[in-house]
Amino acid sequence: MSDAEQPAVVVTGASTGIGEACCEKLIEAGYFVFGAVRRAEDADRLSARLGPGFAPLLFDVTDGAAVLVAAGQVERRLEGRALAALVNNAGVALPGPLLYQPIEEFQRQFEVNVFGSLRVVQAFAPLLGAGAGRAGPPGRIVQMSSVAGSLASPFIGAYCASKFALEGLSDALRRELTIFGVDVVVIEPGVIRTPIWDKAAAVHTNRYDATIYGPAVRRFEKWALEQGRSGPPPQLVADAVLRALSAPRPPARIVVVPRRFLDFTLPRLIPARVLDWLIARRLGFLDARANPLPVNGEREG
Repeated sequence: MSDAEQPAVVVTGASTGIGEACCEKLIEAGYFVFGAVRRAEDADRLSARLGPGFAPLLFDVTDGAAVLVAAGQVERRLEGRALAALVNNAGVALPGPLLYQPIEEFQRQFEVNVFGSLRVVQAFAPLLGAGAGRAGPPGRIVQMSSVAGSLASPFIGAYCASKFALEGLSDALRRELTIFGVDVVVIEPGVIRTPIWDKAAAVHTNRYDATIYGPAVRRFEKWALEQGRSGPPPQLVADAVLRALSAPRPPARIVVVPRRFLDFTLPRLIPARVLDWLIARRLGFLDARANPLPVNGEREG
């Protein structure tokens, strides 16, 4: 396949985990991949590993000027052809109870997961065919959401809120872009084995030990790390991304959860108040009511 015939894709958050797996899968499927990373060393490592079917882009999705520079680089490389797809994968998760989590951490997750996503879409949409002058069929946008985008959990409330917002943004975007023939597909992974769990472990959740949530946060953290480190590989999500790009009529959402009924369907069938009680019981909230700490988190005595 010549360069003129090879479809090209941009993948953000390509340095590790799901993003890296997507780059590898798409190259194997015949795509040329532009992978966005934040560090030059990651660009060099991926270029060496993935070969001539890969070209790195250096930008952070929170840096509007850098995103536009990268879009210009891709445009020049395409030479008038349409970009086949944009995979908006960059994301961040910072845990903590909402009563005590610093507002800056909450904002950071929206800045990356929501505003960053839209910033990248706006920069690359013209290359996908959202405008005139591109040769080839309109491209597709894949938005990397999460099962947390439709079912919230304690202690990752900021992350859940950002993914709920991303889901709404993606629905509106899909409907708006029908005028150009550009489709939008949302991927909703469950717990996947990626480096995000090691990054989460590095967050100092011991700052919440003196609050009423202290024991529950530790319990939740232990469970999440165990689930994350033993979860399915990111290649499972990469398969879903390839389906979103190659299927003639892909679904608007693709859920990537191995035990779909138990881990996705059933929690959504249980009445909300019953699910609240089950979660409270599992985290020890009901026991904590008997010996509450002051709401400001300071122990007495």
